[in-house]
Amino acid sequence: MTDTASGMIAINIFTRTACLIALSVCAATAAQAQDIRNGGKLLLTNGVSTIEGSGGGGLATWSTIAGNGTQEGIGGSAHGTVIELPDYNWTSYGLSVGFFDRVELSYARQNLDTIDIGAALGLGRGYTLNQDVFGAKLRIAGDAVYGSSLMPQIAVGVQHKRSSDDAVVAAVGGASPHGTDFYISATKLFLSHSVLANATVRFTKANQNGLLGFGSATDNDHKPQFEGSIAYQFSRRFVVGGEYRTKPDNLAIAREDDWFDLFAAYAVTRNVTVTAAYVDLGSIATADNQRGAFLSLQAAF
Repeated sequence: MTDTASGMIAINIFTRTACLIALSVCAATAAQAQDIRNGGKLLLTNGVSTIEGSGGGGLATWSTIAGNGTQEGIGGSAHGTVIELPDYNWTSYGLSVGFFDRVELSYARQNLDTIDIGAALGLGRGYTLNQDVFGAKLRIAGDAVYGSSLMPQIAVGVQHKRSSDDAVVAAVGGASPHGTDFYISATKLFLSHSVLANATVRFTKANQNGLLGFGSATDNDHKPQFEGSIAYQFSRRFVVGGEYRTKPDNLAIAREDDWFDLFAAYAVTRNVTVTAAYVDLGSIATADNQRGAFLSLQAAF
């Protein structure tokens, strides 16, 4: 790689990171000004923001409700995420609101820059795939932190996803540019051991999270997929862990692999959390070995 190319990559990563920092600082300032009630949750127990905008880990959805608000208040969060891969650049940003630690509404915008792969696929270099994700989650039982020592917090949720690239979805063999996922999630923080565990079953037919549409001509059914997380809390502010997420494999044009990550999350303040991770997203649209760096900033109130 030439010095010029290396410099351009460094500038690109720095610019993206600076933008995320600016977003989180602005969101945190706005959250403080508009706080309906001071949040009462323990640090990091509300999770961070997933790439789909819901509360949870980076890749896996949890049953936790976004924001710092307790059962007596309303909270929320804003996030920005960058994933740098060998052949793609991923960005997502979004908002979520939690009502009385019971109901969560969320929105996220996802963008996948295809860089050189776009040219190889006939889309043009740097073609960007886009998708909007609208989510709702309902806590139906339990508590992630308190209550029975073994009873987890359980939530059900729905995410409606709409790709902005109808022609691309049709070209790769996707049955539809829009679709809906359904999930049930269980999360528990074992305070005495400083360990958090989560398991989610998602019913989906999304291709590459929906960026390549949903289903195919030969396989257009929702299938159960697993999302798991395990984390250890070294301190009130610092958590490390890993996640694994299985994926459907509907398209004949390219294999779709499961995802996993190793992450660290740090609560800079009560309102700002930074998450960094190593991610392995496997094969994406004919490009194998998509492993890279994940960086996300969240502002919560």
